[in-house]
Amino acid sequence: MASINRYSSLVLVVVALASAPLAAVAGDPDILTDFVVPTSMIGMPPMNITADFFTYTGLGAAMNMTTPGTQNFTVTKATMMEFPALNGQSVAYAMLKFPSESVNPPHTHPRAAELLLVLDGALSVGFVDTAGKLYTQDLAAGDMFVFPKGLVHYQSNPGQSHAVALSAFGSSAPGTVSVPVTVFGTGVDDAVLAKSFKTDLPTVQKLKAALTPPPKK
Repeated sequence: MASINRYSSLVLVVVALASAPLAAVAGDPDILTDFVVPTSMIGMPPMNITADFFTYTGLGAAMNMTTPGTQNFTVTKATMMEFPALNGQSVAYAMLKFPSESVNPPHTHPRAAELLLVLDGALSVGFVDTAGKLYTQDLAAGDMFVFPKGLVHYQSNPGQSHAVALSAFGSSAPGTVSVPVTVFGTGVDDAVLAKSFKTDLPTVQKLKAALTPPPKK
């Protein structure tokens, strides 16, 4: 129990300390054309650009996709990376799927606010402002919640049923900065983290082992 309390306290400290430095934000620049044509399409006659360019079907596939037995939160994005027509339009979407007792860990979107709509099930959500105040809410299907731009926030499904949500962003490239991975999975010196979070080296090393991403191939 002492170990659990230590980890819980450490996570709360991480969220509180991360909210201020990660609050630096930016926004999409205005464009001077109706839409932005990808580099691969520059020079193409306008009549060859069809409605297909402005259509994305990836979220429909995610809605119909089932992953029996999975216990992990999953996200399917529709940003300018997946849907190039969004470039310059200052909008993006993401579909969030939560198995029972799963969580979307604390993170920020440095270039956009997030407007979340619960489509199915129920979620518990929250964010921390730059003064260190935590705002939490329990949401049911049909409820909406806004996470201000750049602030640390999370969503969780504490229940036994699955939950699905759709998030809209005020940027075509909102970005995502994971607090746990950024702090413990990017190679920051163990001693620095142990002193910063007033814990011991073994605790830091356990967190690093769990959160460090695998090497890119």
